[in-house]
Amino acid sequence: MLQQYDYRIEVPVVVFIVTGLLALTITLLTVSYQALRAASADPVRSLRAE
Repeated sequence: MLQQYDYRIEVPVVVFIVTGLLALTITLLTVSYQALRAASADPVRSLRAE
């Protein structure tokens, strides 16, 4: 379908792999940070707030 266009670009597979790995790394760092923050929180402060 896209073969009819005069100007075509080739997107290497490496671009998709690097993008996926970057997204996965950012996700893991964010989740890990939030999990460590929740695990190190003082439960007494949370219970007092309720």
